[in-house]
Amino acid sequence: MVPSELIAAVPAARAAAERFGREVRFDFLDDRAVHWMLFQRRQDTEKASVMGCLAAIPLFIFGLGAWPFWDLVASGKSRQFQIAFIVVDALIVCGSLVGTYLVRRRSLLDPTDRNVRCRARLYRKIAGIARQGGADVPRLYPYYGMYATSRTFYPDAPERPVPEKEQAP
Repeated sequence: MVPSELIAAVPAARAAAERFGREVRFDFLDDRAVHWMLFQRRQDTEKASVMGCLAAIPLFIFGLGAWPFWDLVASGKSRQFQIAFIVVDALIVCGSLVGTYLVRRRSLLDPTDRNVRCRARLYRKIAGIARQGGADVPRLYPYYGMYATSRTFYPDAPERPVPEKEQAP
C-alpha cells in the first residue's frame, strides 16, 4: 500500500485521487479505508486462485495428459476408440472450464465485489501517477488482478463497512 502522504505530496496524484474518489465514492487518501479495500481485493483474488488451482488439475490431466495417452495407448487402438477418446477428453476439458466459470460467476457479477475491483484498479492508477510525479513507489507496483470485471462502478451496490479501529485497554 502506498501511504496517503506520498500520494498527497504529488499534486497530480492528489487531484486524481480526489477525482476518482468522487467517481467511486471512496476516499483514496484514507489509509485505513484503502487498506481495507486492498484486503478485500486480496480475499477476492485468493478465491479466484483456489478455483484456478482446482480447475487446473483436470485441465492438466485431461489436457496435457491426453497427449502421452494418445501416443502410448490410443494411437494403436481402433478408429472408434480414438474418436471416443477425443470426444470424452474434449467434454471433460470443456466441462471443467464451464464448471469453473459457473462456480465463479456469482462473484464475478456481484456489484459489491465489482466495486472493490474498480476501486483497486483506480488506486493502482493513482499509485502510478504518484510514481511518475516523483513519489517513492516501486516501479512494479502490485497488480491486484482480474480487472476485466472492474470497469463499471455500481453506486447502488451495498458497501462493506470498514472495520472499527481496535481500542487498546
